[in-house]
Amino acid sequence: LSLSLSGQCCSRMLRTQLYAASHGHATLSCPLLGHHTAPLPSRRAAGGGFTPHVRSPSVRLGRGRKGVAGAGGVRCAAMEAQTAAKSAEVVATKVKAVVTVKLTVGGILTNLGLSRGLDDITDLLGKSLFIELISAHLDPETGVEKKAVGSFVHKTRRDGDQQSYEGEIRVPKGFGEVGALLVQNEHHKEMFVMSVVLSGYGDLPITFHCNSWVHPKSQNSNKRVFFTDKSYLPSQTPNGLRRLREEELQTLRGDGQGERKSYERIYDYDVYNDLGDPDKSDDVARPVLGGKTHPYPRRCRTGRPRTNKDPHSEKRSNSVYIPRDESFSEVKGVTFSAKTVRSVLHALIPSLQTAIVDPKLGFPIFTAIDTLFNEGIDLPPHKEKGFFQTMLPRLVKALKEGKDNVLLFETPAMIERDKFSWFRDEEFSRQALAGVNPFSIQLVTEFPFVSKL
Repeated sequence: LSLSLSGQCCSRMLRTQLYAASHGHATLSCPLLGHHTAPLPSRRAAGGGFTPHVRSPSVRLGRGRKGVAGAGGVRCAAMEAQTAAKSAEVVATKVKAVVTVKLTVGGILTNLGLSRGLDDITDLLGKSLFIELISAHLDPETGVEKKAVGSFVHKTRRDGDQQSYEGEIRVPKGFGEVGALLVQNEHHKEMFVMSVVLSGYGDLPITFHCNSWVHPKSQNSNKRVFFTDKSYLPSQTPNGLRRLREEELQTLRGDGQGERKSYERIYDYDVYNDLGDPDKSDDVARPVLGGKTHPYPRRCRTGRPRTNKDPHSEKRSNSVYIPRDESFSEVKGVTFSAKTVRSVLHALIPSLQTAIVDPKLGFPIFTAIDTLFNEGIDLPPHKEKGFFQTMLPRLVKALKEGKDNVLLFETPAMIERDKFSWFRDEEFSRQALAGVNPFSIQLVTEFPFVSKL
């Protein structure tokens, strides 16, 4: 009905203008276009009337009322829609986004479970990561932040331990400089985002060096923000980034409330109030290390529950909170655990050998130390010397048969460079400084030294 009325309105206005054309130039107008077209020159028809020349093929004069009502309004609306669509295509810029994610090394267990299957489905749907671009400038008309533009990136190629995600983002004209990036992880597990590269917006690609863990949306719905490498003083920070900068700073500082979660990045500090376990026994209770009574450097705040007997102490836990980006990666964690076991065995085996052969026996000569790295330890055949001397060699030999190198010490880099470096004063002083708590080192104010004991 509205379309028919619009066509009738156009028909009446066109008739009026045709009548006026007999006195000069005709001007066509259309209520759907919202503006007047340019004046059209007229010519005398064969019957003595004036007929305007039609310049646009989309605006035609029908012979009857039905023709004008059925075609005029529709063609005017179609022309307007096509013009708007073409202008939008010209204004918007297609920006290609490439996200590089480092794959974790967790063994076969990481490929099992329901969450892994859900993540694979998410990858197939092309909705693994959602990327949004933030303008560094405010809207000049409203004075508020410009609307962020974003899109999903889908899983593409894999190169070794790196997985790429690609997508296309349409950036409108007048968006300005890209100052920040918002990332939302749609997976059920965290991702280590290495970098995000934007190409097609400007002469050079825009690279965001992230190198950080991005928590899944299921754990925290807040999007992760990354800023460009361009540094600003607080007073010179672009207005479009001030709010995000303040929120990111508040996120890193925390509010000092609640228990810390493993995926958080809060750098909050507290005293050492978990050294003892007063709930277990008074003998293992320890005072709080830090503060005015016992000054000491702080540790990362965990926010764990307080003990029942001592309200100033926290309950101990097997896992200690560390900001996510500061904790060991899976590869480093496995390597550290393996080296820990190896170090324990290397420290234990010489003691076992000494205890079995002769408790008072040490290294007879200096070259005996070198045999720890070259030949290893060959325990003598056990004799009937009781349970201790009988069982330990069997246990140690079982370890040696299972892994020949497990009883061999790794040669220190210092010994490989210089076998007698330990004998020099320079190396002795270096090891002394490296092994002492830096807070216990004091400046020498008098010489020779005078004991204060």
